[in-house]
Amino acid sequence: MGTKSWRFGDEELVYIKEVLDSGFGSSTTGNMNQRLEAAFAERFGVRYAITHANGTATMHSCLAAAGVGPGDEVIVPALTVISTGSVVLQQNAVPVFADIRPDTFNIDPADVARKITPRTRAIIPVGLYGLPADMDPIMALARQHRLTVIEDNAQCFLGTIGGRIAGTIGHMGSFSFENSKHMTTGDGGIVITDDEALAKGIRKFHGLGYSTIEATDGRVRLRIDDFQNPRFLRHDAFGWNYRLPEVAAAVGLAQLARLDQYVAKRQAIARLYLEAIAGCDYLIPQAQPDGFVNSYFTFAMIYEGEAAIGVPWADFRHKYIELGGDGFYAAWQVVYMEPVMREMAFYGSGCPVRCPLYAGPPVEWGPGLCPVAEGLQPKLMQLKTNYGDLETAQQKADALRRTIRCYAGKR
Repeated sequence: MGTKSWRFGDEELVYIKEVLDSGFGSSTTGNMNQRLEAAFAERFGVRYAITHANGTATMHSCLAAAGVGPGDEVIVPALTVISTGSVVLQQNAVPVFADIRPDTFNIDPADVARKITPRTRAIIPVGLYGLPADMDPIMALARQHRLTVIEDNAQCFLGTIGGRIAGTIGHMGSFSFENSKHMTTGDGGIVITDDEALAKGIRKFHGLGYSTIEATDGRVRLRIDDFQNPRFLRHDAFGWNYRLPEVAAAVGLAQLARLDQYVAKRQAIARLYLEAIAGCDYLIPQAQPDGFVNSYFTFAMIYEGEAAIGVPWADFRHKYIELGGDGFYAAWQVVYMEPVMREMAFYGSGCPVRCPLYAGPPVEWGPGLCPVAEGLQPKLMQLKTNYGDLETAQQKADALRRTIRCYAGKR
Protein backbone atom coordinates (compact mmCIF):
# COMPACT_ATOMS: atom_id res chain seq x y z
CA MET A 1 0.00 0.00 0.00
CA GLY A 2 1.08 3.58 0.48
CA THR A 3 -0.20 7.00 -0.46
CA LYS A 4 1.45 10.07 -1.98
CA SER A 5 -0.19 12.92 -0.05
CA TRP A 6 1.09 13.94 3.39
CA ARG A 7 -2.52 14.18 4.53
CA PHE A 8 -3.26 10.48 4.09
CA GLY A 9 -1.63 7.28 5.28
CA ASP A 10 -2.10 3.55 5.07
CA GLU A 11 -4.85 3.62 7.71
CA GLU A 12 -7.28 5.26 5.26
CA LEU A 13 -6.68 2.45 2.76
CA VAL A 14 -7.14 -0.21 5.42
CA TYR A 15 -10.51 1.19 6.49
CA ILE A 16 -11.66 1.75 2.92
CA LYS A 17 -10.78 -1.86 2.12
CA GLU A 18 -12.92 -2.94 5.06
CA VAL A 19 -15.88 -1.12 3.53
CA LEU A 20 -15.30 -2.64 0.11
CA ASP A 21 -14.73 -6.13 1.48
CA SER A 22 -17.97 -5.92 3.44
CA GLY A 23 -19.96 -5.51 0.24
CA PHE A 24 -19.86 -1.69 0.15
CA GLY A 25 -22.79 -1.04 2.45
CA SER A 26 -24.34 2.37 3.04
CA SER A 27 -24.60 4.31 6.27
CA THR A 28 -28.05 2.72 6.76
CA THR A 29 -26.52 -0.77 7.10
CA GLY A 30 -22.76 -0.52 7.63
CA ASN A 31 -20.78 0.33 10.76
CA MET A 32 -18.05 2.74 9.59
CA ASN A 33 -20.18 5.83 10.31
CA GLN A 34 -20.97 4.43 13.75
CA ARG A 35 -17.26 3.91 14.43
CA LEU A 36 -16.37 7.45 13.34
CA GLU A 37 -19.22 8.89 15.40
CA ALA A 38 -18.20 6.98 18.51
CA ALA A 39 -14.53 7.95 18.14
CA PHE A 40 -15.35 11.61 17.50
CA ALA A 41 -17.70 11.78 20.48
CA GLU A 42 -15.01 10.26 22.69
CA ARG A 43 -12.31 12.65 21.46
CA PHE A 44 -14.53 15.68 22.09
CA GLY A 45 -15.94 14.37 25.37
CA VAL A 46 -19.61 14.42 24.36
CA ARG A 47 -22.39 11.84 24.35
CA TYR A 48 -23.50 12.05 20.72
CA ALA A 49 -21.97 12.63 17.29
CA ILE A 50 -23.84 12.41 13.98
CA THR A 51 -22.00 12.35 10.65
CA HIS A 52 -23.34 14.34 7.68
CA ALA A 53 -22.76 14.78 3.96
CA ASN A 54 -21.21 18.23 4.49
CA GLY A 55 -20.78 21.07 6.95
CA THR A 56 -23.81 22.95 5.65
CA ALA A 57 -26.15 20.01 6.15
CA THR A 58 -24.91 19.81 9.74
CA MET A 59 -26.17 23.30 10.55
CA HIS A 60 -29.47 22.71 8.74
CA SER A 61 -30.08 19.60 10.86
CA CYS A 62 -29.24 21.54 14.03
CA LEU A 63 -31.74 24.28 13.20
CA ALA A 64 -34.44 21.70 12.50
CA ALA A 65 -33.72 19.86 15.76
CA ALA A 66 -33.94 23.18 17.62
CA GLY A 67 -37.42 23.75 16.21
CA VAL A 68 -36.49 26.79 14.14
CA GLY A 69 -39.16 27.45 11.52
CA PRO A 70 -41.22 30.02 9.62
CA GLY A 71 -41.32 33.43 11.23
CA ASP A 72 -38.32 32.78 13.48
CA GLU A 73 -35.05 34.71 13.49
CA VAL A 74 -31.54 33.30 13.86
CA ILE A 75 -28.59 35.57 14.65
CA VAL A 76 -25.46 34.89 12.58
CA PRO A 77 -22.21 36.83 12.08
CA ALA A 78 -21.93 39.17 9.12
CA LEU A 79 -18.50 37.78 8.22
CA THR A 80 -18.76 34.05 7.53
CA VAL A 81 -19.34 31.64 4.66
CA ILE A 82 -22.77 32.17 3.10
CA SER A 83 -23.91 28.74 4.33
CA THR A 84 -24.28 30.07 7.87
CA GLY A 85 -27.00 32.38 6.60
CA SER A 86 -28.47 30.20 3.86
CA VAL A 87 -29.27 27.29 6.20
CA VAL A 88 -31.52 29.67 8.15
CA LEU A 89 -33.40 30.40 4.93
CA GLN A 90 -33.64 26.65 4.28
CA GLN A 91 -35.70 26.43 7.47
CA ASN A 92 -37.92 29.28 6.24
CA ALA A 93 -36.51 31.49 8.98
CA VAL A 94 -34.81 34.88 8.75
CA PRO A 95 -31.06 35.39 9.29
CA VAL A 96 -30.25 38.44 11.39
CA PHE A 97 -26.71 39.64 10.90
CA ALA A 98 -24.63 40.73 13.88
CA ASP A 99 -21.38 42.67 13.58
CA ILE A 100 -17.95 41.32 14.48
CA ARG A 101 -15.23 42.38 16.89
CA PRO A 102 -12.42 44.30 15.16
CA ASP A 103 -9.67 42.29 16.88
CA THR A 104 -10.86 38.66 16.79
CA PHE A 105 -13.04 38.96 13.64
CA ASN A 106 -15.66 36.83 15.43
CA ILE A 107 -19.26 37.73 16.24
CA ASP A 108 -19.61 40.54 18.79
CA PRO A 109 -21.76 39.43 21.75
CA ALA A 110 -22.71 43.06 22.39
CA ASP A 111 -24.23 43.33 18.92
CA VAL A 112 -25.90 39.94 19.35
CA ALA A 113 -27.62 41.36 22.44
CA ARG A 114 -28.82 44.36 20.43
CA LYS A 115 -30.23 42.12 17.68
CA ILE A 116 -32.33 39.81 19.91
CA THR A 117 -36.10 40.21 19.46
CA PRO A 118 -39.14 38.19 20.59
CA ARG A 119 -38.79 36.27 17.29
CA THR A 120 -35.19 35.12 17.94
CA ARG A 121 -34.87 31.36 18.35
CA ALA A 122 -31.16 30.61 17.90
CA ILE A 123 -27.64 32.02 17.58
CA ILE A 124 -24.91 30.58 15.34
CA PRO A 125 -21.49 31.87 16.47
CA VAL A 126 -18.63 30.94 14.12
CA GLY A 127 -15.07 30.00 15.12
CA LEU A 128 -13.56 32.01 12.28
CA TYR A 129 -10.15 31.03 10.89
CA GLY A 130 -9.68 28.62 13.81
CA LEU A 131 -10.34 30.98 16.74
CA PRO A 132 -13.33 30.02 18.94
CA ALA A 133 -16.09 32.59 19.25
CA ASP A 134 -16.52 34.34 22.61
CA MET A 135 -18.94 31.75 23.96
CA ASP A 136 -19.46 32.72 27.61
CA PRO A 137 -21.41 35.96 26.98
CA ILE A 138 -23.28 34.27 24.13
CA MET A 139 -24.36 31.41 26.39
CA ALA A 140 -25.41 33.94 29.04
CA LEU A 141 -27.65 35.65 26.46
CA ALA A 142 -29.02 32.26 25.41
CA ARG A 143 -29.97 31.40 28.99
CA GLN A 144 -31.54 34.80 29.52
CA HIS A 145 -33.67 34.62 26.37
CA ARG A 146 -34.13 30.82 26.14
CA LEU A 147 -32.27 30.53 22.85
CA THR A 148 -30.46 27.60 21.23
CA VAL A 149 -26.77 28.03 20.40
CA ILE A 150 -25.25 26.17 17.44
CA GLU A 151 -21.48 26.52 17.25
CA ASP A 152 -20.25 26.61 13.65
CA ASN A 153 -16.76 25.19 14.01
CA ALA A 154 -16.15 24.24 10.39
CA GLN A 155 -12.76 25.97 10.68
CA CYS A 156 -12.11 25.40 14.37
CA PHE A 157 -11.06 21.87 15.33
CA LEU A 158 -9.67 21.64 18.86
CA GLY A 159 -9.65 25.37 19.46
CA THR A 160 -10.31 25.93 23.16
CA ILE A 161 -11.60 28.47 25.68
CA GLY A 162 -10.26 27.94 29.17
CA GLY A 163 -9.55 24.32 28.28
CA ARG A 164 -13.05 23.68 26.92
CA ILE A 165 -13.10 22.46 23.33
CA ALA A 166 -14.99 24.67 20.90
CA GLY A 167 -18.15 22.88 19.81
CA THR A 168 -18.84 21.48 23.28
CA ILE A 169 -19.93 24.77 24.88
CA GLY A 170 -23.13 25.49 22.93
CA HIS A 171 -26.12 23.18 22.66
CA MET A 172 -24.74 21.73 19.42
CA GLY A 173 -21.42 21.93 17.58
CA SER A 174 -21.08 21.71 13.80
CA PHE A 175 -17.87 20.67 12.00
CA SER A 176 -16.89 20.36 8.33
CA PHE A 177 -14.76 17.62 6.78
CA GLU A 178 -14.30 19.50 3.47
CA ASN A 179 -10.89 18.96 1.93
CA SER A 180 -9.26 22.16 3.25
CA LYS A 181 -10.22 21.52 6.89
CA HIS A 182 -8.02 20.22 9.70
CA MET A 183 -9.27 16.68 9.00
CA THR A 184 -11.09 15.68 5.84
CA THR A 185 -13.26 13.12 4.15
CA GLY A 186 -13.26 15.12 0.89
CA ASP A 187 -16.66 16.50 1.78
CA GLY A 188 -18.63 15.71 4.88
CA GLY A 189 -19.29 16.96 8.38
CA ILE A 190 -20.40 16.03 11.87
CA VAL A 191 -22.56 17.42 14.68
CA ILE A 192 -21.89 16.87 18.38
CA THR A 193 -24.18 17.38 21.36
CA ASP A 194 -24.82 16.16 24.90
CA ASP A 195 -28.60 16.48 24.53
CA GLU A 196 -30.39 13.23 23.67
CA ALA A 197 -33.49 14.93 22.29
CA LEU A 198 -31.42 17.16 20.03
CA ALA A 199 -29.31 14.20 18.91
CA LYS A 200 -32.40 12.23 17.95
CA GLY A 201 -33.87 15.23 16.15
CA ILE A 202 -30.64 15.81 14.23
CA ARG A 203 -30.32 12.17 13.26
CA LYS A 204 -33.94 11.81 12.13
CA PHE A 205 -33.78 15.03 10.10
CA HIS A 206 -30.57 13.94 8.38
CA GLY A 207 -31.90 10.43 7.76
CA LEU A 208 -35.22 11.02 5.95
CA GLY A 209 -37.19 10.89 9.18
CA TYR A 210 -37.06 7.10 9.54
CA SER A 211 -39.13 5.84 12.46
CA THR A 212 -36.41 3.42 13.57
CA ILE A 213 -33.71 6.05 14.02
CA GLU A 214 -32.47 6.72 17.55
CA ALA A 215 -30.08 9.26 19.03
CA THR A 216 -27.18 6.82 18.91
CA ASP A 217 -27.89 4.89 15.70
CA GLY A 218 -28.78 5.98 12.16
CA ARG A 219 -28.99 2.51 10.68
CA VAL A 220 -32.53 1.78 9.51
CA ARG A 221 -32.39 -1.78 8.19
CA LEU A 222 -31.29 -3.67 11.27
CA ARG A 223 -34.66 -5.36 11.88
CA ILE A 224 -35.00 -6.82 8.41
CA ASP A 225 -38.32 -8.57 9.09
CA ASP A 226 -39.88 -5.23 10.01
CA PHE A 227 -38.25 -3.38 7.14
CA GLN A 228 -39.50 -5.87 4.57
CA ASN A 229 -43.01 -6.02 5.99
CA PRO A 230 -45.54 -4.32 3.64
CA ARG A 231 -47.27 -2.77 6.67
CA PHE A 232 -44.07 -1.19 7.99
CA LEU A 233 -44.42 2.59 8.36
CA ARG A 234 -40.99 3.99 7.59
CA HIS A 235 -41.24 7.73 8.16
CA ASP A 236 -42.66 9.42 11.23
CA ALA A 237 -40.82 12.73 10.82
CA PHE A 238 -39.80 15.07 8.01
CA GLY A 239 -36.18 14.88 6.97
CA TRP A 240 -33.58 15.11 4.25
CA ASN A 241 -30.96 12.65 3.07
CA TYR A 242 -27.81 14.15 4.56
CA ARG A 243 -26.00 10.88 5.30
CA LEU A 244 -22.25 10.41 4.89
CA PRO A 245 -21.09 7.53 2.63
CA GLU A 246 -19.30 4.68 4.39
CA VAL A 247 -16.14 5.17 2.32
CA ALA A 248 -15.94 8.81 3.43
CA ALA A 249 -16.48 7.74 7.05
CA ALA A 250 -13.61 5.27 6.66
CA VAL A 251 -11.30 8.12 5.63
CA GLY A 252 -12.58 10.22 8.54
CA LEU A 253 -11.88 7.51 11.08
CA ALA A 254 -8.24 7.37 10.02
CA GLN A 255 -7.98 11.17 9.89
CA LEU A 256 -9.40 11.59 13.39
CA ALA A 257 -6.56 9.51 14.82
CA ARG A 258 -4.13 12.17 13.54
CA LEU A 259 -6.26 15.25 14.29
CA ASP A 260 -4.09 16.48 17.19
CA GLN A 261 -1.04 16.19 14.97
CA TYR A 262 -2.70 18.13 12.15
CA VAL A 263 -3.81 20.93 14.47
CA ALA A 264 -0.37 21.17 16.11
CA LYS A 265 1.25 21.49 12.69
CA ARG A 266 -1.04 24.39 11.70
CA GLN A 267 -0.31 26.11 15.00
CA ALA A 268 3.43 25.71 14.42
CA ILE A 269 3.09 27.22 10.94
CA ALA A 270 1.12 30.15 12.36
CA ARG A 271 4.01 30.83 14.74
CA LEU A 272 6.34 31.13 11.74
CA TYR A 273 4.10 33.82 10.26
CA LEU A 274 3.89 35.62 13.60
CA GLU A 275 7.68 35.75 13.69
CA ALA A 276 7.79 37.01 10.10
CA ILE A 277 5.45 39.95 10.72
CA ALA A 278 6.88 40.92 14.12
CA GLY A 279 7.52 44.66 14.13
CA CYS A 280 5.39 45.31 11.01
CA ASP A 281 2.66 47.64 12.25
CA TYR A 282 0.51 47.43 9.11
CA LEU A 283 0.04 43.66 9.31
CA ILE A 284 -2.16 43.01 12.35
CA PRO A 285 -2.80 39.35 13.20
CA GLN A 286 -6.10 38.00 14.48
CA ALA A 287 -6.12 38.55 18.23
CA GLN A 288 -6.09 35.59 20.59
CA PRO A 289 -7.72 36.61 23.90
CA ASP A 290 -6.41 35.25 27.19
CA GLY A 291 -7.58 31.69 27.75
CA PHE A 292 -8.33 31.09 24.04
CA VAL A 293 -6.38 28.70 21.82
CA ASN A 294 -6.53 29.23 18.04
CA SER A 295 -6.38 26.09 15.89
CA TYR A 296 -5.36 28.21 12.86
CA PHE A 297 -7.38 26.92 9.95
CA THR A 298 -5.65 29.85 8.29
CA PHE A 299 -3.41 32.61 9.58
CA ALA A 300 -5.52 35.76 9.28
CA MET A 301 -4.39 39.34 9.52
CA ILE A 302 -5.55 42.87 8.74
CA TYR A 303 -3.63 44.66 5.99
CA GLU A 304 -3.29 48.39 6.66
CA GLY A 305 -0.54 48.82 4.07
CA GLU A 306 -2.51 51.01 1.71
CA ALA A 307 -2.74 53.74 4.34
CA ALA A 308 0.66 53.08 5.94
CA ILE A 309 2.92 52.60 2.90
CA GLY A 310 0.68 53.42 -0.06
CA VAL A 311 0.64 49.85 -1.41
CA PRO A 312 -2.76 48.41 -2.40
CA TRP A 313 -3.83 44.99 -1.08
CA ALA A 314 -3.49 43.34 -4.50
CA ASP A 315 -0.03 44.82 -5.13
CA PHE A 316 1.25 43.50 -1.79
CA ARG A 317 -0.14 40.07 -2.65
CA HIS A 318 1.50 40.08 -6.09
CA LYS A 319 4.85 41.06 -4.60
CA TYR A 320 4.56 38.23 -2.07
CA ILE A 321 3.98 35.75 -4.91
CA GLU A 322 6.87 37.22 -6.88
CA LEU A 323 9.17 36.68 -3.88
CA GLY A 324 8.21 33.03 -3.37
CA GLY A 325 4.85 33.08 -1.61
CA ASP A 326 1.74 31.40 -2.93
CA GLY A 327 -0.71 34.22 -2.41
CA PHE A 328 -3.17 35.41 0.17
CA TYR A 329 -6.77 34.39 0.39
CA ALA A 330 -9.27 37.22 0.68
CA ALA A 331 -12.20 37.11 3.08
CA TRP A 332 -15.64 36.33 1.74
CA GLN A 333 -17.85 39.28 1.06
CA VAL A 334 -19.99 40.19 4.06
CA VAL A 335 -22.87 37.73 3.68
CA TYR A 336 -25.70 40.20 3.15
CA MET A 337 -23.68 42.01 0.45
CA GLU A 338 -23.74 38.96 -1.83
CA PRO A 339 -26.15 39.49 -4.76
CA VAL A 340 -28.42 36.59 -3.81
CA MET A 341 -28.90 38.12 -0.36
CA ARG A 342 -29.25 41.75 -1.37
CA GLU A 343 -31.78 40.82 -4.05
CA MET A 344 -33.44 38.23 -1.77
CA ALA A 345 -33.51 35.83 -4.70
CA PHE A 346 -34.56 32.76 -2.77
CA TYR A 347 -38.07 31.35 -2.45
CA GLY A 348 -40.86 33.04 -4.37
CA SER A 349 -40.86 36.81 -3.97
CA GLY A 350 -38.17 36.92 -1.32
CA CYS A 351 -39.73 34.41 1.07
CA PRO A 352 -39.17 33.73 3.89
CA VAL A 353 -37.87 37.26 4.57
CA ARG A 354 -40.76 38.83 2.69
CA CYS A 355 -43.82 36.74 3.42
CA PRO A 356 -46.88 36.96 5.70
CA LEU A 357 -45.46 34.43 8.19
CA TYR A 358 -42.68 36.83 9.14
CA ALA A 359 -44.00 39.37 11.62
CA GLY A 360 -40.85 41.44 11.93
CA PRO A 361 -40.21 44.87 10.42
CA PRO A 362 -39.25 45.10 6.72
CA VAL A 363 -35.80 43.63 6.12
CA GLU A 364 -33.33 45.55 3.96
CA TRP A 365 -29.79 44.26 3.70
CA GLY A 366 -27.12 46.63 2.47
CA PRO A 367 -24.17 48.89 3.34
CA GLY A 368 -24.02 50.18 6.90
CA LEU A 369 -25.74 47.22 8.55
CA CYS A 370 -22.54 45.87 10.19
CA PRO A 371 -19.89 48.57 9.76
CA VAL A 372 -17.02 46.75 11.48
CA ALA A 373 -17.36 43.70 9.24
CA GLU A 374 -17.78 45.85 6.14
CA GLY A 375 -14.68 47.86 7.02
CA LEU A 376 -12.46 44.86 7.78
CA GLN A 377 -13.52 42.53 4.97
CA PRO A 378 -11.51 44.20 2.16
CA LYS A 379 -8.41 44.39 4.38
CA LEU A 380 -8.25 40.77 5.55
CA MET A 381 -5.51 38.45 4.34
CA GLN A 382 -5.35 34.73 5.01
CA LEU A 383 -2.18 32.68 4.72
CA LYS A 384 -2.20 28.92 4.23
CA THR A 385 -1.38 26.73 7.21
CA ASN A 386 -1.98 23.31 5.65
CA TYR A 387 1.52 22.57 4.40
CA GLY A 388 2.87 19.08 4.72
CA ASP A 389 6.11 20.14 6.35
CA LEU A 390 7.52 23.06 8.28
CA GLU A 391 10.33 23.55 5.74
CA THR A 392 7.83 24.56 3.04
CA ALA A 393 5.98 26.77 5.48
CA GLN A 394 9.27 28.42 6.51
CA GLN A 395 9.91 29.28 2.86
CA LYS A 396 6.52 31.03 2.70
CA ALA A 397 7.17 32.86 5.96
CA ASP A 398 10.56 33.97 4.59
CA ALA A 399 8.84 35.21 1.43
CA LEU A 400 6.51 37.27 3.61
CA ARG A 401 9.48 38.67 5.51
CA ARG A 402 11.15 39.63 2.20
CA THR A 403 7.95 41.30 1.02
CA ILE A 404 7.80 43.43 4.15
CA ARG A 405 11.47 44.34 3.69
CA CYS A 406 10.85 45.27 0.08
CA TYR A 407 8.53 48.09 1.16
CA ALA A 408 10.60 49.23 4.13
CA GLY A 409 11.69 52.40 2.28
CA LYS A 410 8.14 53.57 1.70
CA ARG A 411 7.78 54.95 5.21
